[in-house]
Amino acid sequence: MKTINLKIKDKIAILEFDQPDSKVNVLNSESMQEFSLAIDEITGKPGVEALVITSRKSGIFIAGADIKEIDRIYSKEEAEQKVEAGKEILDKLHDLDLVTVAAINGICLGGGLELSLACKYRVSTFSDKVKIGLPEVKLGILPGWGGTQRLPRLIGLTRGLMMILSGKIVSAKDALKYGLVDRLFPEARFVDDIMDFVNGILECRIHVKRRRRKKLVQKFLEDTIVGRSIVFSRARKDVIKRTKGFYPAPLKILDLIKRTYGRPVKIGSRLETEVFSELAVTDVSKNLIKVFFLNEEYKKLPWVDSAIEPLPVNKCGVVGAGIMGGGIAQLLSYCDIPTRIKDINYDALKHALKTASGIFRYSLKKGEIKRHQAEYKLGLISSSVTYRGFENANLVIESVVENIEVKKKVFKELSRVSSPGAIFASNTSSLPVIEMALAADAPERVGGLHFFNPVHRMPLVEVIRSDMTSDRTLATLIAFARRIGKVVIVVKDVPGFLINRILFSYLNEAGYLIGEGMDMERIDRIAREFGMPMGPIELIDEVGIDVGYKVIKILEAAYGARMKISPVLEKVKEKNLLGKKGKAGFYIYKGKNKKEPNPEIYRLVKHGAGQVISEGAALERMIYVMINEAARCMDEGVTDRPQTIDIGMIMGTGFPPFRAGLLRYADSVGIENIVVGLKGFEKRLSAERFRPCKYLLDMAEKKERFYRESIS
Repeated sequence: MKTINLKIKDKIAILEFDQPDSKVNVLNSESMQEFSLAIDEITGKPGVEALVITSRKSGIFIAGADIKEIDRIYSKEEAEQKVEAGKEILDKLHDLDLVTVAAINGICLGGGLELSLACKYRVSTFSDKVKIGLPEVKLGILPGWGGTQRLPRLIGLTRGLMMILSGKIVSAKDALKYGLVDRLFPEARFVDDIMDFVNGILECRIHVKRRRRKKLVQKFLEDTIVGRSIVFSRARKDVIKRTKGFYPAPLKILDLIKRTYGRPVKIGSRLETEVFSELAVTDVSKNLIKVFFLNEEYKKLPWVDSAIEPLPVNKCGVVGAGIMGGGIAQLLSYCDIPTRIKDINYDALKHALKTASGIFRYSLKKGEIKRHQAEYKLGLISSSVTYRGFENANLVIESVVENIEVKKKVFKELSRVSSPGAIFASNTSSLPVIEMALAADAPERVGGLHFFNPVHRMPLVEVIRSDMTSDRTLATLIAFARRIGKVVIVVKDVPGFLINRILFSYLNEAGYLIGEGMDMERIDRIAREFGMPMGPIELIDEVGIDVGYKVIKILEAAYGARMKISPVLEKVKEKNLLGKKGKAGFYIYKGKNKKEPNPEIYRLVKHGAGQVISEGAALERMIYVMINEAARCMDEGVTDRPQTIDIGMIMGTGFPPFRAGLLRYADSVGIENIVVGLKGFEKRLSAERFRPCKYLLDMAEKKERFYRESIS
């Protein structure tokens, strides 16, 4: 079946992309070859003076190159061959002696934008569906079809670098402001306005002025040798700060543009091919592509029978105005869901509204929303110290203190005041949902929605299904979580569920390392050098020592000796240190970004003995206990697939994406090696927490991996 439809209207050729059996258009070997033949056909048509390239798919222009084909590249030579083949076709488009126009009616990313850049003009609709960008850096590669050369020349060095290095996606209005598109047209008149635009150019009625006047500072930065050196120096510092050296693509891109900006495009294009070919075969790129596919899969994984319709959610109630409850209320209002938040404390309600207002102000400052939108959305949150207003809420989320008796009391109260069909969900991080469900009148309408802090930033939600949660309730919670922009994993109702159960074994092990005398700054550095966004000790302070202590005690009560809380955490809790929110925990916090080790912590342990612990052993201890606990979760059916653990750990804890997930990392180390390591720690430290679980032992004996495909 054909992807491209070509028709001639007077002297204008119209080329429409419409990939069969696909919601989006992608550029793969077949579609690019078809596109090349279409250009040849147009070239041979007498009387044709213009070419308009557009899409028949609503809200989609071209979503980019086919990532599956990139993933299947295993040698630099193959990468060079493929990228040069694509370049040859786009160069042929660029060199056409016609008026060429990319008519962007929706998503235009990666190779789709590179195709557009090869045209002489670009126009777009005003629609919010228009998303334009070069996100290749997020896959560990760079735009390989001329994007690194054409974009900075079109929109300027600073904006071009910003878009390519960050993978930022811009709206139609920003694209017009940048000079990335030449005109915006109403969606309803898009076709007519395009034809008028093209005819206007052919008849010399329309003249597109592309060179916008630069401000003096921008002129200095982009048009002088000294200015450009400043731009590249600043960009380099920013890249190193963001990537911490784990992702090679941004620095390679920066170096490429620095070497080629201002030089002939053909010279830059050859160098672009070389760098693309180097990056496309790296482990980092292959792992980031795996994470991309994983993320896409979990956006639509059904979890329940697709025939089961989720219930509509038009209004929400939130019980508890603490950090999590307030954060949930803000997110819901951001997604245009009217939300009623209740607490017994007026000060808590006031603080929750103030925090929500602050988040909206930040979004306003970043240009994510307009002032009138921020005011409208904030106005969707109402507060109360009673349950008045909850009677017409379709979904009520409980987010009170992590105390089972208090939570059960809330669910009893909700059963009395809510509508008969309302769904109830607990934001508990570790307590059994079934106990709360049994306190409600209709246990089948109760599940868990475990958000991660900060709610507006962390992309994951664990949906917990108790033994009594109905399929309709589960379907509703999944649909609702996706509606508010979250990646969903569904897990079994066990203490700690999935992510906290794995994560807190890691945090607790860091506590044991401190107890053995290891410097906490060293522990945190080891974790950060592995790729974690922050060290485990920093994370305990961030979570709150009181909160972390509660969770670990719940896990200890449920799982026994292997989850026994480390003595140093016990001692720190006894000192009533709260962590970052109390300005003192394992670290003392001075100002916004200043902290130093709390000397009081070292008085609680025999400091100095930890020098015998190597950094490699410390890292293995922290990571291997997580892998061991993850294997137990697989064995117990908390989840039935390693993919759920990997996407959950990446999205919920920041486990480094370039390692593709905790269990992908385990496969790369080798299960046999992990088992040997765990047994060694168990023997050396006489600690049950290192004992390899049966699931891991069986895998090691059978020489199995969590993922069946080979490790590349």
